[in-house]
Amino acid sequence: MQTYDLIVIGSGPAGQRAAIQAAKLGKRVALIEKREVVGGACISTGTIPSKTMREAVMHLSGYRYQGIYGMNYRVKEKISMADLSFRVQHVIKTEIDVTQAQLSRNEVEMLTGAASFIDPTHLLVVNSRGQSELESHNIIIATGTKPASSPTVPINGRTIINSDQILDIPQIPKTLIVVGGGVIGVEYTSMFATLGVRVILIEKMPRLLGFADQEIVETLCYHLRDKRVTLRLNESVESVEETPEGVVANLESKKRISGDMLLYAVGRQGNVEDLNLAAAGLTADNRGRITVDADYCTGKSNIYAVGDVIGFPSLASVSMEQGRIAAGNVCGVSLDTEPANYPYGIYTIPEISFVGKTEEQLTDEDVPYEVGVAYYREMARGQIQGDTTGRLKLIFHRETKEILGVHIIGEGASELLHIGQAVMILKGTVEYFVNTVFNYPTLAECYKAAAFNGLNKLTRL
Repeated sequence: MQTYDLIVIGSGPAGQRAAIQAAKLGKRVALIEKREVVGGACISTGTIPSKTMREAVMHLSGYRYQGIYGMNYRVKEKISMADLSFRVQHVIKTEIDVTQAQLSRNEVEMLTGAASFIDPTHLLVVNSRGQSELESHNIIIATGTKPASSPTVPINGRTIINSDQILDIPQIPKTLIVVGGGVIGVEYTSMFATLGVRVILIEKMPRLLGFADQEIVETLCYHLRDKRVTLRLNESVESVEETPEGVVANLESKKRISGDMLLYAVGRQGNVEDLNLAAAGLTADNRGRITVDADYCTGKSNIYAVGDVIGFPSLASVSMEQGRIAAGNVCGVSLDTEPANYPYGIYTIPEISFVGKTEEQLTDEDVPYEVGVAYYREMARGQIQGDTTGRLKLIFHRETKEILGVHIIGEGASELLHIGQAVMILKGTVEYFVNTVFNYPTLAECYKAAAFNGLNKLTRL
């Protein structure tokens, strides 16, 4: 029986970072992965494939240049799934190689197989070559999630699919029904709409992306509708049926929505069914999520859980940080982090990124605030690169001028956000942007324009 200082189950972003952090702190670490390749769902079916597909869609459709050369501009007239998959597979292979090199460089021992608890300190690992038992007084669960299923939506992998099956569809449909207005559903809605697909998005809530700033989401909805997306909000799917022509979604409101294909993207389920959590004295909720405390410790003091398997926000970037912090706690080292300042990136077209509080949150908290807005179309860089749809929104305290939130929609939003994030974390004020010189022409100038816009409002009070 092999004994380790730490065993990590799952090699996605959370598991990788946990294993490497513990190894850097001098621990003997084993990382168990059920797949034959490292990276988990993030590299194989989730974050990396979807974001690479988005980039391929934007390039081949000519999206970035349509503002300059016209809406009919295309880099490739007839785009196929093979075109999109080619770029995705290249990036996946590279990411797997990079991840393997990082783990090897840090002397993390990689084990392939399905892990399950024998008791709180022992694991059984089963693979095609047999089985083995491992021992560790410290275990981190980072098994991630898989697409949730519903008895009313019979996934068949052809006309009714989930997000893991996107790249396996033989051709791009003419009409696509997307069920679920969360991050995954909205991202794929915008991608297929950019390809010219008629998309019908069905969401049971009254608005999309309820955790994001309402003004930014409204802007996104405007662009989706401009791409001929039909938004069916406040609607729930009662049943889905396959037809000779494609698929039909029957709504509780008695509407019937037909399309060539349906993508079911209502949430994800934790990968815990094979873990035998009961043997470790642990349980998961009905969505497979494991409850943890602020240190990512489960009900057992030697077992931690991190990443998507513990639920919201289920972001790869946050999962990495959770893994790092949990590994530090296992090793008795306190590592600094600021959960309130974690950034969000939503890779729709146009993309959204934000950090800090929304206007809705500040209103509920009775915080006096002011808003400054800048538009890409008013920046020379926006005109140069052909993106005249974006905007940057600064929210700051009306009295102290401290930055409370930054919300951006537009090309490069997830990169541009980090300027505002740094100023906010360092307790900077909106005046910082007024007194700072930005390169010209850049989209970063939006910060200065938004700061002036917000401060000008104060002078009129």
